[in-house]
Amino acid sequence: MSQDTFKAVRISDCVYWVGAIDWGLRNFHGYLTSKGTTYNAFLILDEKITLIDTVKSAFYDEMMARIRDVVDPADIAYVISNHSEMDHSGALPRLMHLPGDKQLFASKKGTEALSRHFHWTQEIQTVGTGDQISLGKNNLTFVEAPMLHWPDSMFSYLDGEGILFTNDGFGMHLASSERFADEIDPSLLRYEAAKYFGNILLPFAPIVKRQLEKLPSFELDIKMIAPDHGPIFRENVEQVTSWYGDWAAQRPTDKAVVVYDSMWQSTEKMARVIADGLTAGGAKAVLMPLGGSHRSDVATEILEAGALIVGSPTMNNQIYPTVADVMTYLKGLKPQNLVGAAFGSYGWSGQAGKHLDAILDEMKVTRVRDALQAVYVPTGEDLAACRTLGRDVASRLKG
Repeated sequence: MSQDTFKAVRISDCVYWVGAIDWGLRNFHGYLTSKGTTYNAFLILDEKITLIDTVKSAFYDEMMARIRDVVDPADIAYVISNHSEMDHSGALPRLMHLPGDKQLFASKKGTEALSRHFHWTQEIQTVGTGDQISLGKNNLTFVEAPMLHWPDSMFSYLDGEGILFTNDGFGMHLASSERFADEIDPSLLRYEAAKYFGNILLPFAPIVKRQLEKLPSFELDIKMIAPDHGPIFRENVEQVTSWYGDWAAQRPTDKAVVVYDSMWQSTEKMARVIADGLTAGGAKAVLMPLGGSHRSDVATEILEAGALIVGSPTMNNQIYPTVADVMTYLKGLKPQNLVGAAFGSYGWSGQAGKHLDAILDEMKVTRVRDALQAVYVPTGEDLAACRTLGRDVASRLKG
C-alpha cells in the first residue's frame, strides 16, 4: 500500500490520529455495530516519537500509511499498549518487527496478556499508576484502570497537550469521517456512547464510578479525551464524563422496557396491554419485540430504565429461544436497581414463567409479582390483569 493511500489527521500541535475506520463491521462479540467502528491509534511527535496503541491486524496497512504520512516508522522510539485486546494490539507484532529500536510499554496485566496472545519473547517495560516517561518536551503519565473493561486496561496522559488516552473508556462503535465528537450530531453521539457503555462497560459500572471519583486526585489538566474507538472529545470533555457518571450511578428512571417474543401473538397481545397500563400509570413504555430488536439495543434501553418486563411463550418446557438469548446477555451485563416482572402465554405447560422469574431473581430485579401467564389466547380477564401489571410497575417507578 503506497504512502499516499491514507493520511494522518492532526489533533493537536504534536499529536496525529493514525488509526483506521472499519465501515463494514456489524458484529462485535454479539453487539450490533450497525454504524461500524474505528480503531484509533495516536502518534506523538517529540524527541522520542511515540505511538499510542495500534489497530486490528487486518487494518495494519492503513495505519502504516497514515504513520508514513508523518514520519518514517523506523523513527518510532516508544510504543504504548493501553489495552491488549486484539482490535488494539493485532497490528503490534508486525510493527515491533519493523526496523528501528522500539521500546514497548504496558501495564503488568497487559504485559502478561500480550505475551499470551502472541506467544512471543518481546521485551515489554511494565508501568503502573503514577509512573512517567519523558518524551522530550512532553511527559506521559500512566494511570491503571483495571476492568475498564479488561484487567490490563490503562490510561496514558500527555501533559504538554492535556490529552488523556483512555483505550476503551469513553469510546463508542461509530465509523465516521469526523474525528472529533463536536463535529457529530449530538443525538447520535449520545446514543452511540450510551450503547457502548450499556453493552461493554455496564458490568463494571461500580468500577467506572470509583475511577471517575479518583481521577481528580491525579491532578491532570485534561483538555482532550482520546479513546480507542469513536471520536475524540475536545470541547465537550465534561459532557462525556458527566454521561459516564450518570450511567455508572444506574439511577432508575420512569422508563419500563417490555421485551418479548411471541409464537401466535398471544404474548404480544399481553405485552401491548401491559404497555398501555404503564402509560396510563404515568410511566414511559418501550416495547421491544425480539423479531425486530437486537439484544444490544435492548441493553441500550435498559441502561436508562427503571423496569424490565419480559414476556415469553413456553416452548419445549423452556423460555422461547430469542428471549433466552436476551436474558442471558442482560444477566451478564448486571444492570442494577430495576423492578420488573415476567409474563407470557402457554398451551399445556407454563414453565417459561417460572424460568423467567428465576432469572429476574438472579439478576436482583425486584419483581412486583410472580409471572403472569395466560393459557393459549388471553381472555378479557387475563388482559385486565396485564393492564394492572403495567399500572403496578408504573406505580413503583413513580414512587
